[in-house]
Amino acid sequence: MIGAVISFSSLYLATLLLLLGTGLFNTYLGIRLTEAQVSELWVGSLIAVYYLGLVLGARNGHRLIGRVGHIRAYASSAAVVTVAVLAQALIDNLWVWVGLRFLAGLAMVTQFMVIENWLNEQTENTSRGKVFAFYMVFSGLGTVLGQFSLTLFPALDYQPLVFAAMCSALCLLPVALTRRLHPAIVEPAPLMPRYYLARVPVSLVVVFITGTLTGAFYGLGPVFAYKQNLSGDQVAMFVAVAVAAGLVSQWPMGWLADRMDRARLMRLNAIALVIISIPLWGWMVMPYWVLLVVSACFGVFQFTLYPIASAFANDNVEPERRVGLSAIVLMVYGLGACLGPLTAGAIMREINPDTFFVFVAACSGLLVLYVRPQRMTGAHLSQDAPTRFVPMTDMETAPVAPALDPRIDFETDISHQAPAAQATAVESSVADDTATPPQRG
Repeated sequence: MIGAVISFSSLYLATLLLLLGTGLFNTYLGIRLTEAQVSELWVGSLIAVYYLGLVLGARNGHRLIGRVGHIRAYASSAAVVTVAVLAQALIDNLWVWVGLRFLAGLAMVTQFMVIENWLNEQTENTSRGKVFAFYMVFSGLGTVLGQFSLTLFPALDYQPLVFAAMCSALCLLPVALTRRLHPAIVEPAPLMPRYYLARVPVSLVVVFITGTLTGAFYGLGPVFAYKQNLSGDQVAMFVAVAVAAGLVSQWPMGWLADRMDRARLMRLNAIALVIISIPLWGWMVMPYWVLLVVSACFGVFQFTLYPIASAFANDNVEPERRVGLSAIVLMVYGLGACLGPLTAGAIMREINPDTFFVFVAACSGLLVLYVRPQRMTGAHLSQDAPTRFVPMTDMETAPVAPALDPRIDFETDISHQAPAAQATAVESSVADDTATPPQRG
């Protein structure tokens, strides 16, 4: 275990620094703009375009890596992110900030792709789970430390931006100085969305709404907390507690997910989120310690929905199609993360900031109504179902993390075959599905 950390220490350190700056920046953005009386819709838009950049930048990242190699692609992307952050310290125009955040998302996804391709290629199948777990720990730790580092800047002027830019520049060093050989170029897998929409619609709906909630939380959660008369340090703690609770709860929730019906577990998570949200609808002023408890509970049930839904989707897809499924899951999650901050920001602007948790309850309520375990026929269960639960961070910390998923066998996956070969395989798969009797209800 210690050997895995030492072996990939340079990549883990780069991930920690990268997420430290990002975690600080998003919370700082919400607090600073709220102090300046900027509309919640603007705050949501700045987070939304960042996630949009993460989603749309994947293909461009593949092209850049293929053209100049992994290290040069990483270095150039880090430079773009650093300049985009520093430019926001010089320019106060919100329209320019929108463009800069989109540019940062486009560039940052390439950095994640380089790190994760590197880890995936140089990891044996037998140790991929451990490598992934440590990658997730360093990713989550970076986000949490980013919240705590915000407490070093009580004025919330340009200094946090400089600190975030320093983290972006420093994350170059571990990658540039590593002694490891760079990985081979990996061709992106073509997508077949219709197949997956027909095969795992419930999982994709859960992933979409989870992305909506996550994007809204990172964008508008700090705004909600600030409007509860919390200081900047307390707002940072509010966000950090949720992220840390979500990270720690991955393992016990995974233990449950491997031992009970996953559709039922997703519905229970959604019910819990509805119950947690109701006291924060603006009925009364909550003390700080109560807000921290609610934030921790929110993190436990919100940040574990994504890996449960991903595991449930893998249960209902053949092993040879799981790389393509991972790409679709990320795309759907990213679209949700784009729409969530925009929708929540508009609602908070038109009504009041307390409606953030009304939005959370509404999204969770939709899941309660939609996810009905008794309607799950089990007709498409894979022979290796239930697949082992794999802890996953949210998209902000790992936008292409499924590449490390130990459930995926890259030697047999057909998602990266030519489209003609894929079509033949899909027709055969669908025909087999219709002839296979349900394995469980």
